[in-house]
Formats: sequence, structure tokens, C-alpha cells
Amino acid sequence: MANQAPPRDYHHPYTPYDIQFEFMNAVYECIEHGKVGMFESPTDNDEPAWIIEHARNQRRQALLQQKTDLETRLSKIRAKEERARQRFENGEPARKKLRNHNEDYDDNTNEEARFLLDDYESDEESKLGGAGVTEDGISAETKALMQKLGMNANEPKDEDVEPDDELKIFYCSRTHSQLTQFVQELRRVKLPSALSPGPQDGDTPNKSGETKDQLEEILKHLSLGSRKNLCINPKVSSLGNTTAINERCLELQQQGDASHRCPHLPTKEKEILVQDFRDHALARIRDIEELGNLGKKLSICPYYASRSVIKPSEIVTLPYQLLLQKSTRDALGLSLKGHVVIIDEAHNLMDTISNIYSVNVSLKQILRARAQLGVYLQRFRNRLKGKNRVYIAQTVRLLDSLTGYMEDKSRRSEQECLVNVGDLMAGKGVDQINLYKLMRYLQESKLARKVEGYIEHQEQQQATTGDKKQKKNNNASLPVLTHIQSFLLVLTNPSAEGRLFFARNEEDAFLKYMLLDPTHHFREIVEEARAVILAGGTMSPMSDYTNHLLSYVPKDRIMTLSCGHVIPSGNLIAWPVSNSPGGREFEFTFEKRNTPSMIDDAGQAVLNLCRVVPDGLVVFFPSYAYLDELMKRWETTSTSNKIRQYKQVGPSLYPPIEGQPNEEQIFQEPKDSGSSIDDILQQYSTSIDSGKGGLLLSVIGGKLSEGINFSDRLGRGVIVVGLPYPNIHSAEWKAKIEYIEQRTYEGIMSTGSAVTEARARAEAKAAGRDFYENACMRAVNQSIGRAIRHRNDYACIILLDKRYSNERVKGKLPAWIQRGLVDDGGKKPFSAVVGSLSAFFRAKKVVVS
Repeated sequence: MANQAPPRDYHHPYTPYDIQFEFMNAVYECIEHGKVGMFESPTDNDEPAWIIEHARNQRRQALLQQKTDLETRLSKIRAKEERARQRFENGEPARKKLRNHNEDYDDNTNEEARFLLDDYESDEESKLGGAGVTEDGISAETKALMQKLGMNANEPKDEDVEPDDELKIFYCSRTHSQLTQFVQELRRVKLPSALSPGPQDGDTPNKSGETKDQLEEILKHLSLGSRKNLCINPKVSSLGNTTAINERCLELQQQGDASHRCPHLPTKEKEILVQDFRDHALARIRDIEELGNLGKKLSICPYYASRSVIKPSEIVTLPYQLLLQKSTRDALGLSLKGHVVIIDEAHNLMDTISNIYSVNVSLKQILRARAQLGVYLQRFRNRLKGKNRVYIAQTVRLLDSLTGYMEDKSRRSEQECLVNVGDLMAGKGVDQINLYKLMRYLQESKLARKVEGYIEHQEQQQATTGDKKQKKNNNASLPVLTHIQSFLLVLTNPSAEGRLFFARNEEDAFLKYMLLDPTHHFREIVEEARAVILAGGTMSPMSDYTNHLLSYVPKDRIMTLSCGHVIPSGNLIAWPVSNSPGGREFEFTFEKRNTPSMIDDAGQAVLNLCRVVPDGLVVFFPSYAYLDELMKRWETTSTSNKIRQYKQVGPSLYPPIEGQPNEEQIFQEPKDSGSSIDDILQQYSTSIDSGKGGLLLSVIGGKLSEGINFSDRLGRGVIVVGLPYPNIHSAEWKAKIEYIEQRTYEGIMSTGSAVTEARARAEAKAAGRDFYENACMRAVNQSIGRAIRHRNDYACIILLDKRYSNERVKGKLPAWIQRGLVDDGGKKPFSAVVGSLSAFFRAKKVVVS
């Protein structure tokens, strides 16, 4: 029998479970062979272990090859940094600033001159890319900024003193709080040095096989964030709005007078501070907050200084937006070539990409932008020359055309419809505008930034010094012209990629561009990276990724794995419930779910389940509106009062009902983003710890359905009421399904196989239906996954709707849930559910005792 290879040592801080080994091995193989992996694991798998091990092996090989010339390179780097330090300590003056004086204008005019557009004569279809990128890959705007900061973008670089671009793992997740959790896990892992010699004679290994003389590998990690996360200038960070912070930061870099620039901005003279920042950032593993504090301590902007840390880093953590948006990657100088990309919480990846590249603009915003342009023109009209006057006039005509279209639609009382781009360009003279040239002008001239800067300057001049509140509000206002420029840019996208919609409500009208096909935007990442891994606790159903997002990837390059759960099979019981306590069918379709009988049956079911499920019970509903409808009905029928006999309640969200005492209400997820989720969760947890139990009402796709773990007593039961299918009659979903069907049909017909047109149409129809159902089931699976978070945890999962007994729907549940489903559960009466759960929790109580 052949000798089996020894198991890999991932230097896991604890003893992994078998499925965790399975998961880590699969990811390691995916990285090793440069594949695209989709991995589903319902519990935390301590990702740093398998992430680090592969990077460590690659680093060992690279270090052995580079060892001979390492000291030579280091000596040159030390010499260069020493020269920079001496310049900094000697106080070498900055380059002399050039100032243009114009004696024809008063002092206020001189101050306003910074808002005047530079002469613009570039009107040819040159070799520049759409975003003004020069042949060396650096945007014209970036070059200009680097030159202003005394950093010549064209000067030759000494390759011997440039840091190597280490093999990197880019690890991204949805929020910085999730990334901080990852960083905490990263700190647990202790790795022996990649170049460490083996045990010497006389060394005694400890239980983990290490000797006392072995060196520990220091991981080089960097947390990347946006300006909003890392800005240390209080005058900028206090603006709050992301767009306002970005624009104000860029404006402070454009100031001609150094005294008006941001004092923390890296310059040639502050190079030594950037190097200190780099060294401190790599010295230990820091999260995004600690990186910001480091910038404050050194008085150097951590947003810009962190770019010097990217190349020597081995693991870079960053939120979705910084990785998935090409313009942001370019701005940060992120190259994915040959590196590993890991996207955690990837169940919403397609929606996330679509949202990043989708833009909404309101009629009020367009009108405000038009008014701002008018004010700007009134002040600077006589000082604008040549192409500036031409292109600003075109911008005004285009805004007027958009305004006319939206006002016309509003007068017709149309609520929602698909929009043809040509209809938006129907204004006088607009059909003669070359959108591509206009977009290039807006990007290169920075018109939006100039206009908005001038408007803010004017408002501050007009405001009285005592009106601080007004001044603060003006500073924090959203730069609307910049936002509208983003919308105008998507009008140049290929028509097949997305669709335009008109919508209105009582307060405003909107134009919405929705990206239908995220494939193109993700393809560049897949083709550049060495390996791409999509991971999550609830990735099922996975067919959308292979059929749509990754349709161009060869089948043999795709790996999939759906892990089981670490819990024993007896720790989970899952019931698809078709019948109410009264015997009526549960079918929470849009047409039936609002009937009083259906709402009453749902209330009775929850009440009965509260009697048998101990501690915490979490209920998920299809929408906030439906949850509100149920709560109003339950208050009227006293159902909520009966529930209070079994579960502790929270503050009431409704006024007292006449004739009833003003008791407290059940814990409920607020729709208002301003309400504190943490406070509600704390009250819920305190109630359970006190032995009173708790009932928490939530919404599928809401704030409590992602990133919150209801482990142990916080979630002994999860109830899902209905299926949250999107509104198939909405213009947006009609467009999505139509696009999937058309793309599927064209793909089938292009293969040249002997498939009839009728058969191709039928398969395309099935693909559209599958895509629609998958969107619903991914949301359900994410909510279900909030419970049972470790090996000794146990809970019940109740799916209230007869459609959960459908084989096609059950097949879209995660494998570990399918294994826990009660056979023919949908055919049994509700009393069987209650009896089964009573026995389940009695048995667990005996075991726990």
C-alpha cells in the first residue's frame, strides 16, 4: 500500500473538526492550482489558518531564492531612508510655490480664482483611456497631484530600493466590523518562521511539535479603508457624508497656497513620516481603527500613507467596495495580478456588484445641480474661454433635457417604467452632444468639484459668523453635481449591460440605472488573480454563480464545496410546516398573506411555538410592511398579550389600544436605520439571561439577518414566515428576468446543437424562474444561518409555508438543513410539530442537566 502524504499543518490555534480540515484542504488546493472556488460552511472556520499556510509556503520558496541579494538591497534602502531622515531633521524647505497674481481683480476675486476652470483645449480622440489614463498607467489627475506634492511621477525608479510586490492574499468582507473579527482571528495564529531551521540536537519539542528556539513568523498585514474610515483631519471627517468627505479632501489637495492644504497630506518633505508609518503598520497586526490612530500619532494621513504598505504586505483586508470597483482599485494602486482574492460573506456578491455600478438620481438633485451651474456661470462667464464655454453649455442643455423628461412623466402620473436613453436626450440640441467627449471633459476639467467648491465658498461668505448651524449644514451637503456626473457616465455603458428606469413617489421623481450583468466587472478580477475564492456560511443555491457570474470560466477551473455542520445530527430539527393550528394551509403569497385569517393563524402558530421553545425565539418575516401589518392585527386581537405570557417583551412601538393596559411590546427590529440595533439586542439578551425568555421579530434581508449570531440560548428556535419573493411585476425584476431569459436563449442557440427554438425558449424560461427563486432562497438561507453557531449548539428551524414542501424549494436549502428536515413534515398537522419540538427540547434539557 502506497504511503499517504502526511496531513498539512495549518498551525490552527485549536484542534480543528473534520469538516474544518476538509474546508481548509479544499481552499489550499484551490489556491495551489489557481482555481475559482465556491465554498459553503455554516460555522466559523477560522479562515486565517488556511489563508496563511499557503502564503507561508510560497513565501518560503521566494525567500530562499532572494536570500543571496537581500542584504544588498536592504543596505540601499537604509541609505535612501537615512538621506530622507536627514533632510527631514534638517528642515529642508519645501519647493517654492508659484503664485499667479492678477491685479485686475480685488482680494475676493483672487480668493475665488481657485474655482476658475483651467483652459481646456483637448478635444481629440487621443490615446488616453476613458478615465484619462496615460500610457504609463497613471491617470492625468494623479500625475498632477503627485507633481504638486513634490513627487515626480515620471522620475525613474531605482528597482533595487523598491519593495517587492509580495504574494498577497486580498481578503474582503462586507463591513469593517466583520474584517475586525477576522483580524482578531489572525492574531491567534502563531507560525514558525518560513526560513527557520529544523530542531537542533538536544531540543525538546512541545505538544505542538515546536521547540523553544524556533523563530515566529511575523505576518505583514494591512487594513485598507476609505477616506471616511481613515481621515484624521477633523474639518473633513466631521462632514459625515462619504461623497462630501472625498470631494473636500481632493479640494484641499488642489489649493495653490500651502497654508490652505491639509496639514496631514504626505509630501516629498514628509517621506520619512510615510516610512515610519509603513514600518509601524507592518510591525504588528492592526485593524482599521488602530491604523487610523497610528496616522494621528505620526500626524500623517493614513489613507494615503497606507499605500506605501501595500507592496510589502502579505495579507490585505478591505471592504467589498474597495476591491470590486475598478476605479477604486486604480486609485489605491491595487494590482491583483498573480495574487489570491478571497471574498467572504459572498452570498450577495452579484447584488453587491450590481449596486456598486448602479446609480439613482432624483429630480430635486438635477434641479439643484442646474441652479448651481447657473450661479457659477453668472460669476465666471466672462472669464471662461473656448471649450469650457462649449462643454458647460452642453452640460446645461443635458440637465434641462433630463428635467423636462422627468417633469413630463410626473405630470402623466406614471409610477414606474422602463426608459430609453434616446428619450432622455430629446431636449433642444442635446442629440448633437457627444456623450463620450462630454464625460471626458467633466472628468479632466473637474467641473463638478469647481462648481461645488465655489457654491460652498459663496454660502460661507453669505452666512453670518453667528449662524454656525447653517454653516455646518452647508458643509455636510451632498455634492450633487458630482453624483449626477456619475449618473451621466453610466449613460455611455453598453445597453445590454443595464437598464434605465423612471420611478416616482409623493415627494420626488427618480431616474435609476440598474446594472443587469455583473459578469464584465468581476471578470477582470478573476482573470488577473492567481485564485479567487467565494466563501460564506450560506452560499446555496450556487447555480447563479456558475451560470451567470462565472459563465466564462472553464468548468475544470471551478471548485465547489458545501460542508456539513459540526453539530451532531440530533442537535437540529427542521420542520416545513404547511398547516396552521386550525388546519388551514399556510400560503403567504402576496395575494393571500394579508387576509385576517392568515394573520391570525400565523399569530396562533407563533404563540404555540413560544410555549415549547425555551429561551430565545427569532421570527423572520418577508418585509417590514408585513411585520407592521401583523403586529397591528395581533395587538387588536390580543395575540401579542398571550405571547407575553411565555416570552419577555420590549418597548411598545404602537399606541395603547382602548380598553387594554399599555403593556410593553415584543422585541422588534426597527425599520429606521437611526434606531440602535445594539440596544434592542442587549435588552433581548438580558431578558433571556434573566430566565424570562425573549421573542425577537425580524425581517429577511434586514439588519438582523446578516452578521448577527443567535447562538445558544439567544436562538433556540428560528421561524421563517413565508418566502420573500421579490415583486415580479416591478419594472426592475421584469428587466432582470427578461435579460436572463434572453441571454440563456442566445447561449443555447449559439452552441450549434440540434435544439429547437421552442425547446431553447422553454429552457430560457426555466433559467429565469430559477434565477428568481434563487434570489428568494439565498435570503431565506442567510436568515436561517443565524442559529446554531458551534458544535454543542442546538435549535429548531420552522418554515411556515406549504411551498417549503416543494422539492424544488427544498433543494435550494443548504445541505446541512436538508439533512435535518423532518420527512414528510409538510403533510403532518401542527400538533405533530408541537409534540416533536417538546420531545426535542426535553431531551436536550436532560442532556444539559
